[in-house]
Amino acid sequence: MKRRALVELLVAAVAAVGCVLSWLAANSTIEVAPVLPGEPTTTSVTYSAPLLVLALLLATAAGVLLVLGVARLRR
Repeated sequence: MKRRALVELLVAAVAAVGCVLSWLAANSTIEVAPVLPGEPTTTSVTYSAPLLVLALLLATAAGVLLVLGVARLRR
């Protein structure tokens, strides 16, 4: 059982790293056209919904696996 707990903790760590990478890749900066002629362009940040959902799912999986792994180690 200790081996399974360590595998769960390892998978939780991989899921956490995947979560961070997905979260960092989810945003991009775009230029927004000016509202009035002669005004400067501004920048805005857009987010990719699929990457944000992936990050949230990976964070959830990492949390669940972390709790299960720690619980197995303590038994």
